[in-house]
Amino acid sequence: MRAQELITEEIPPLTHLDTAEKALNWMEEFKVSHLPVLKNGNFVGVISESDILDKQEMDKTLDVLFQHLPRPYALGSDHIYQVLARISEFKLSLIPILDENETYLGCTSVHHLLTLIANTGSIKETGGIIVLEMAFSDYSMAQIAQIVESNDAKILSSYIMSSPDSTNVEVTLKINQIELDRIIRTFERYDYIIKASYQKSSYSDDMQFRYDALMNYLNM
Repeated sequence: MRAQELITEEIPPLTHLDTAEKALNWMEEFKVSHLPVLKNGNFVGVISESDILDKQEMDKTLDVLFQHLPRPYALGSDHIYQVLARISEFKLSLIPILDENETYLGCTSVHHLLTLIANTGSIKETGGIIVLEMAFSDYSMAQIAQIVESNDAKILSSYIMSSPDSTNVEVTLKINQIELDRIIRTFERYDYIIKASYQKSSYSDDMQFRYDALMNYLNM
């Protein structure tokens, strides 16, 4: 999915002649803490709620209060992963989207992106989730997929999380089965660490298992 396809029509840009008060009112209305600013139709930067509050001059226009604004943006041809990376890098609640000539196309917000991601097929599809932890040197998606598919299941989606202060990675798998016990046991046989799993097992089933185990213990 490209950035141009992520644009939301719900959030308009400010102009350099808008007041700080108007900017804050729009941020409150659209539930964001940043807004793009245009001058004569050209993108000049992004204004933040904290920058405005620092000025404490709500009746003045943005061009009077700010001579320069930061200019984070994504290109319309960027992939959604690149858009998310830019948002994270600059700690934004929204990001402007420009074309190759830096013409303003629109913007997309964190809320809009999360809604789009949540509505993708792999997220909404019924299934279970397994979170694995391993050394990065041991990571092999080919082997992980082989283990899952050897149990007549498929990986619907996956993502990897890592930390700069650790050599381990965390791999989250969305699997098209809601009973994961067999798959988990297979991972354990291959010495994978199961950090978490989310499956069908209900509270009542779990309580029944614990009750049966207790009865077996008492009858020994």
